[in-house]
Amino acid sequence: MLKSVLFPKPMRDFKGQRWVRIFLRTWHLLSMGFLLGGSGYGLTLAEQPLALWSTFLSGLVFSLLELYATSVWLFQLKGQAVIVKFLLLGAAVISPRNALAFLVTAVIVGGVSSHMPGKYRYYSIYHGRVIKE
Repeated sequence: MLKSVLFPKPMRDFKGQRWVRIFLRTWHLLSMGFLLGGSGYGLTLAEQPLALWSTFLSGLVFSLLELYATSVWLFQLKGQAVIVKFLLLGAAVISPRNALAFLVTAVIVGGVSSHMPGKYRYYSIYHGRVIKE
C-alpha cells in the first residue's frame, strides 16, 4: 500500500497543473534573480528577506508539487539537484560571507540539471538506471 502511495501509477496530476508549474517556475526564477542580483551588488541576505523567502517558498512549493506526482523524483538526479540547491541556499544563510558563491553555484546546478538530457535527469541513483514512470 505504501508503495502505491509513494510511487503511484500513473503519476498523479490535476487539471491546470501545467499552468501552475509555469507560474511556480517563473516565480522561482524571478525570486532567485532578485536574490542573486542583490547579493552581487553587495546586499546581505538579511537585507533581502522578501527575495530570500520568496526563493525558498517557490522552490518548496515546486518540490511539493513534484512529490505529489510521485516520490520517484527524490531519487532521480533532477530531485537530487533540488536537494543540493536547498542545501546551498541554507549554506548562504549560514555563511553570509560566502553567500554570493553559494547562490551562483545554486544557479549553475539549477541550469545544468534543468537542461541536461533525460538519460541523466531521470537517472535514479537508488535504482541504478533511468526511471521515467
